[in-house]
Amino acid sequence: MKKTLLLATLTSISIAISGCAEPSAKQNSQQFLQPIDVAKVLIKPVQHWHTFTTRLEAPEEVSLRPRVSGVIKEIAFNEGDKVKKGDLLVQLDARPFAAVVAKLKAQILSAEAALQQAKNEAKRAQRLTERKAISIEQAESRASILRQREAQLAALQAQLEAANLDLAFTAIKSPINGIISRANITRGNTVQAGTSVLTSIVSNDKMYAYFDIDERTWNNAFSHVTAASKQQVLMQKVGEKVFEHTGYINFIDNQINDATGTLQVRAVFEQATTNPASPLRAGSFARVKLAASDVNEQIIVPEKAIGTDLKNRFVLTLDKNNVLQYKLVEVGERYGMLRAITTGLTANDIIAVNGPARVGPGMPVQPNVITIETTNTAFTMTPIKQTDLVAKY
Repeated sequence: MKKTLLLATLTSISIAISGCAEPSAKQNSQQFLQPIDVAKVLIKPVQHWHTFTTRLEAPEEVSLRPRVSGVIKEIAFNEGDKVKKGDLLVQLDARPFAAVVAKLKAQILSAEAALQQAKNEAKRAQRLTERKAISIEQAESRASILRQREAQLAALQAQLEAANLDLAFTAIKSPINGIISRANITRGNTVQAGTSVLTSIVSNDKMYAYFDIDERTWNNAFSHVTAASKQQVLMQKVGEKVFEHTGYINFIDNQINDATGTLQVRAVFEQATTNPASPLRAGSFARVKLAASDVNEQIIVPEKAIGTDLKNRFVLTLDKNNVLQYKLVEVGERYGMLRAITTGLTANDIIAVNGPARVGPGMPVQPNVITIETTNTAFTMTPIKQTDLVAKY
């Protein structure tokens, strides 16, 4: 009897313990689910962008050479500074040129006196001829001398004008606004007219970017573009993370290069609209983006949400039971830290924002719902009209 009572008591205790332990195990399993960030996919109107490489060029570039030969008296600029058109840059020794000017002025005074004498004699000869006091030959001779004196004076005046130009050319001034380089030849050295390169200047108010578009791409996406339409272009310099510089097309070549099958296009970028902390410099290597005209709505996800499985791209989506599912996708254009998905997802899908970094398909997870950040991300380059949109999802 005692044994039966003891067995019944132990059985009751065992059932009670097991009954208490079951909900605790469920709570623990839920407590240890992997927490992950999830978000609903975005639907955005986007454009397809084409990327090209280029080097920036200044619209104006001058290799500064003297127009007269002489000795450098003064370097009047600070190397690397901005200069304005008309600023004095280099002063040559002007004394030899001033002496030539003074000599010619004296010769002109002498020529003017000789001309006045020739005029008086020609008038006198005319009166004497009328009274038949001198021969016609003498009168013609005096008239010829008058014309010679006029020609001599004109020649001297032309020489003086040239000498004054040479004197003015000893003050070498900036022909453009821009940034000046270093002085290649310093004070005291002799320079040769049209040969010696004193320094160089490049304009800096705007920069050109030339790039080549293959014929097929141009005909498919940009055949409607003209220089007058000012098609927008984005640019990214080496070391920059985003395409922060905005310009527009202002030149399209008049023919396809038959050797390369490309068309040369030029974009212009205004320095005034550039970030002062990142000024444009001639010779800089850069990438430019040009958007095709068609605008369509596509699914957008973070780049880090996309995983790679051998040759496949995939995204982990969350089902109604909070279990991750594997979905193959095809990716499209990249927009900053986001990527367009062309096939594989629907507008209602909820994705694992950080991709397969810590989780995998088939795993139950504890979702933390967030919103995909799109601040400072450009999906289009041109204003969008509702009639231009082509909805895909």
